[in-house]
Amino acid sequence: MNQPSEQEQEHDPGLKAIVSERRQLIGLAYRLVGSLSEAEDVVQETYTRWYALSPARRDAIESPGAWLTTVASRICLDLLGSARARRERYVGEWLPEPLPGRVEWTTGRPPATDPADRITLDESINMAFLVVLESLTPAERVAFVLHDVFRYAFAEVAEIVGRTPAACRQLASSARRRIRASRVSAAPIARQADLIKDFKKAWEAKDIEALIGLLDPDVKAVGDGGGLVSAALHPFEGREEVASYLMSVAEKTSGLELLEQTVNGRPGLVLRQAELTVAVFAFHVAEDRIRHIWGVRNPEKLRPWTDA
Repeated sequence: MNQPSEQEQEHDPGLKAIVSERRQLIGLAYRLVGSLSEAEDVVQETYTRWYALSPARRDAIESPGAWLTTVASRICLDLLGSARARRERYVGEWLPEPLPGRVEWTTGRPPATDPADRITLDESINMAFLVVLESLTPAERVAFVLHDVFRYAFAEVAEIVGRTPAACRQLASSARRRIRASRVSAAPIARQADLIKDFKKAWEAKDIEALIGLLDPDVKAVGDGGGLVSAALHPFEGREEVASYLMSVAEKTSGLELLEQTVNGRPGLVLRQAELTVAVFAFHVAEDRIRHIWGVRNPEKLRPWTDA
């Protein structure tokens, strides 16, 4: 289904309202499946199903936005189930697809009355949070994201996932406990940017001692090449081991351009060769040290960065 033109939308206010939901649906689907390309496919399929309905059935739907959200969430739930099998066959570590720039999706929904560790929309796209979401079951992930991030009531979540409100509350609670257990407060954005700038300088200078000084003693580095390009098949842990690995990467990428860019709403680095992005690095910074480094090299996950 092609995107309706602005002229078509102006002549059909209902169509304009439907198309206006696309941005939120993309945001929801990305958080649920961890891939922008798959999120776009989910939304495309959602709109295809909407327009497959007869005009009478569409007119009978009281809240088209809620209908679209329900369908998109159910598609994501099915996709997450099959993704587990695909990721077991994935070569090396699997990481969420990195987002270029500062991407924000808002819901326009009022805060829910449940005060339980609310996750902000901005926080919910950073790499650290998305990696933790990967540890949840598909049902936990959908229930948690819909309720804690997008503020849907459990009665609404129940309609989407096909379980009782009480069961959905339990799913979200279980997810919340696991997220809380692994959650480490990040340093202020300005401080993160300073540390990543220092990291870039040390890495470019191949100054291993300076790198070690910027890393947490228990730092962990994870790479994702997807079997399509060279990348570490297993994580590196500990600042000496991570720094040594980074030195080996620096030798292999000598002459390439390393740029400071926003990755999933946080300061990050992008490695470019000519006009092509060949790697994107996301970081988690806490207490003036780099705790996690995620390097995505899988070219299929870097397509949005080509024109970024």
